[in-house]
Amino acid sequence: MNEIGENVRPVIPALILVSIGLLFVHANGRQGDPVTIALVPNVPAASTFIAADKGYFRDAGLDVKIERIDSLSKAVAFLSTNEVQVGQGGINAGYFSGVTQGLPIVMTLESGSTPLYHQILLRPELKDHIKTVADLKGRKVGISAPGSTSVYEIGMVLASAGLRIKDIDLKYLAFSQMGAALANGALDAALEVAPFSDVAIKQKIAVPWIDPEEGYIHELPLTNVAYIANTDWIKQSPDVARRLFLALAHAGRDYCQAYHHGPNRTEVLDIMVGNKIAADRDLIERMDWQARSPDGAFNLDSVDSVQAFFKQEAIIERTAPRERLVDAGFAQAAAEAFGPFELINQSSKLQGCR
Repeated sequence: MNEIGENVRPVIPALILVSIGLLFVHANGRQGDPVTIALVPNVPAASTFIAADKGYFRDAGLDVKIERIDSLSKAVAFLSTNEVQVGQGGINAGYFSGVTQGLPIVMTLESGSTPLYHQILLRPELKDHIKTVADLKGRKVGISAPGSTSVYEIGMVLASAGLRIKDIDLKYLAFSQMGAALANGALDAALEVAPFSDVAIKQKIAVPWIDPEEGYIHELPLTNVAYIANTDWIKQSPDVARRLFLALAHAGRDYCQAYHHGPNRTEVLDIMVGNKIAADRDLIERMDWQARSPDGAFNLDSVDSVQAFFKQEAIIERTAPRERLVDAGFAQAAAEAFGPFELINQSSKLQGCR
């Protein structure tokens, strides 16, 4: 893993920081408390970079190092040994397996939930042949990764027709490769995300079909991106953990304002591009961003539903008690510190991030 970013000078007035309990003054010039965060550099990760670039970590008395990873599952080993204290990325089967194995990890803040703007796309020549979910039986269906919440989304769609994952020919491809696979016949259908879904439809190599959120996923909002942390570290350094997650929740609210095209949209876009979340600024501006809870609160019913599905499909061997999956205290602390979330752009019609 390589270090890729540090926090910068604060731009939030000190009085505001005192009022929310984030100001932390160090005596004799001592550096902030060290914390390492390993993250998957996607759009929801913008909240971590916002906290760094806008000085929220520094103002909280933290010296935060950010590492890039390509999957949250790869962070679990580092988290369990406290090599990194916090990970951010897509929830997957590896997390649930780790909890059942007794690893010292827990989800602390939600950082991505519905609406996800995912769509099941079809090859254009199949639009008159695949008309119902039952018609997917035996078909080649692309998703991004095994054990991901994408598997859960497809599973919920299939369940509406009495089908299970074993009834389709599941293929794993990067989102960026799905359009080409549909075009050359390697896939019959794919669960795709913006902006790649928009590009494929525009190029007429795919047609939109089903949004899994519309009548198929029953436990909404569905959480699919989260911060997870080492529970031993939380116990040993509770004040450091509290300050860190308040800073991240503060940045999450900034993300939500930008999500709704608030006055900070340009600033957040600059942060995304500057931290190489995306190279194409215009594309990020046009695409649908994933929503989240402004306080980082989880829908525990949704999290438990994903776990139960993974067990049903033999993706994991056992399930963990619901109360072991999530530490709700950090989101509750954020709600108390910041108060009700007030949307600046009241004209926004977007769902989520409210």
